[in-house]
Amino acid sequence: MAQWNDYHHEDEDVDGEERDESGVDYKSTGRDSLVFLVDASKEMFIKGEDEEPSPFDMTMQCVRSVYTSKIISSDKDLVALVFYGTEQSKNPRNSFKHVYIYHDLDSPGARRVQDVDGLRGEKGAQVAGETMGSGNTNLGEALWCCSNLYSDIKLRLSHKRLMIFTCRDTPHGGDSERDRQARTKASDLKETGVVIDLMHLMKPGGFDVSLFFCDVVSPPEDEAELGLQMEPCGKLEDLKKRVRAKEMKKRSVARLNLCLGEGMNVAVGVYITALQARKPNAIKLYRDNNEPVRTKTRLYHTQTGSLLLPSDTKRVQVYAGRQIVMEKDEVDVIKKFSDPGLELIGFKPMERLKLHHHLRSAVFIYPEEEMVTGSACVFTALLRRCSVRNVFALCKYTRIRNSPPRFLALVPQREEVDDGQAQIAAPGFHGIFLPYADDIRTLDTPQLPTASEPQVDKMKEIVHKLRFKYRSDAFENPVLQQHYRNLEALALDLMAPEHIEDHTMPNVNMMDQRLGSLAQEFRDLVYPADYNPEGKTGPKRKPAEAAGGAEKKPKLEMSEDELRGHVQKGTLGKLTVPVLKDACKQFGVKVTGTKKQELIDALTAQLTK
Repeated sequence: MAQWNDYHHEDEDVDGEERDESGVDYKSTGRDSLVFLVDASKEMFIKGEDEEPSPFDMTMQCVRSVYTSKIISSDKDLVALVFYGTEQSKNPRNSFKHVYIYHDLDSPGARRVQDVDGLRGEKGAQVAGETMGSGNTNLGEALWCCSNLYSDIKLRLSHKRLMIFTCRDTPHGGDSERDRQARTKASDLKETGVVIDLMHLMKPGGFDVSLFFCDVVSPPEDEAELGLQMEPCGKLEDLKKRVRAKEMKKRSVARLNLCLGEGMNVAVGVYITALQARKPNAIKLYRDNNEPVRTKTRLYHTQTGSLLLPSDTKRVQVYAGRQIVMEKDEVDVIKKFSDPGLELIGFKPMERLKLHHHLRSAVFIYPEEEMVTGSACVFTALLRRCSVRNVFALCKYTRIRNSPPRFLALVPQREEVDDGQAQIAAPGFHGIFLPYADDIRTLDTPQLPTASEPQVDKMKEIVHKLRFKYRSDAFENPVLQQHYRNLEALALDLMAPEHIEDHTMPNVNMMDQRLGSLAQEFRDLVYPADYNPEGKTGPKRKPAEAAGGAEKKPKLEMSEDELRGHVQKGTLGKLTVPVLKDACKQFGVKVTGTKKQELIDALTAQLTK
């Protein structure tokens, strides 16, 4: 028998803690796939003003960023790189002219990253010109070639996406027949579940999406999806943000019913807004072939050695010195408190929600129209009324079957967009995890001396001088960054990993310049005149009063009658180990070990002879 929490079976649900929410049941299973369809025309190689990188160079840097992120985060996903408008052709049987498949649809690796690095910069542009060149454009055949890439994959794909990178708003130069063929093939791709996105880049005179690409690009999958952006990308960072917003598939932790009353249920999805980044777990490999080691757990009877089935095991909980034996079904019933879902309890003013009520990172609640028709309409109405009245909704939240219920404060958030009509904040509720009464502790604050008014004023000046605007995205975890740089250097056979700048370390020189003499003035107000903060601490041991070293505690000798009395009463266990050792030395008792029970047994055997 074992403690009922000591082991879990595959069909058991775990507690819904934050660390467990990264492994969730996704809406669709399988691998994600992404195809980069890049324009290789001469216009893509023209540099911008002030020696800014060319659209082709920006695209290659963006492709490399996605490759490396896929290797780290989801190396099972499939990625392909295809160029159109090339002079040379490279595809199966060269069926499509002016289409060059640089990378087939496969998992990213170190070799592919090195290939993309060879296409970056001025040297990369020369290599691209020599390898592929620039020729006529037929986007319809390029889309047909990409369709064949998807059809040749025998694996199950959960999400298929195609990104077009170009700086030409009329790729066929006004050829209506080729435009019609491209629109038709794009429509066929969208019917097979391929999502087509446009990552248009800056060009002289502006990029007019309405001329051609508005009929090619797929519409947003839902209201939370980033739609077609009218303004082109002029900077690399803007391009990376758009690609990342499209490339990262939004997956819900859970899809639940939000019960607003008797018979009134709204389907919602629960999303993680922030998750702690950790180093990936180490994977054990076979020494011979470097294949991952798969572990299996089997339970055997300790006496007979026979294999135990799950029905042969019991759960045990020790209570009041007794072992309470339970079946697995009984344990499941004990763990289950309520069915998964969100249940509305009431509404509270926003000022009742305090900062110390936030137990952990919040979740985001968004409607799921596919599960229950009309959920988006009811959800939007609830969101607007809560926002207008400045209240939050208090709900009981049960994520999975065996998880304990929690109280959630649903804080409304209205949609926000920037100048380019790109969504900054999605409409929905932030679910704030509230504490129970047992979670709030009353601490006895120590009584410390109160600072004087001049000391407080001087510290206010110091705080004012050292203030700065904090942004969480400006600080990366240096340990994680160094870990991934080391892996990247090993995978790409680099001589040394890329240097990581630790932004968490304080800038001492800048702090000294800002403070000036304030630090010394504050030190004079608080500390005595002879205080030396950089001096050595005093000696840890007190010097002996007399010559001969430090004082030692006198040994406590015990008579034989006292020891025999402890033996007769059975109270030798009350004596400490040092006292028992001294007693053994005093009476010449030989001891083989130094444990307390061994000392007691040796003394008892000696004194009972």
